[in-house]
Amino acid sequence: MSAPHSTQQGLVVQVGRLQIDVPRSLGYFGGIGAAVAFGMLEPPLAVFIAAIPVLKMLGKADLPQPFRFAAEVIDGAAKPVGGEAQGTVRLRDPEAEAAADVATAESAQRGEAIKASSRR
Repeated sequence: MSAPHSTQQGLVVQVGRLQIDVPRSLGYFGGIGAAVAFGMLEPPLAVFIAAIPVLKMLGKADLPQPFRFAAEVIDGAAKPVGGEAQGTVRLRDPEAEAAADVATAESAQRGEAIKASSRR
């Protein structure tokens, strides 16, 4: 089980396939709440911005095509408001994690082989 690259293992809470990056989530959702409280954002816009992580997850899930299409449209609309940022709440993809682990192991084996051949 690998943690996101930019966080330490203890700062990510996992509930089933859902991973929550606690510090980033507090900053993200807390910032939105503070902006609404100080009148900098209207509540409907704040709800849209707060929903971006969930909408991004819908596009990655194994959902029917209409749901994924709607998620992609909304994700495109979210680009100007930080839709490219690393997710604070995301779904784990065990297959992708396993593939990354295999690639790392294969790379390490190649490195060891190169190192062993250079010693000769």
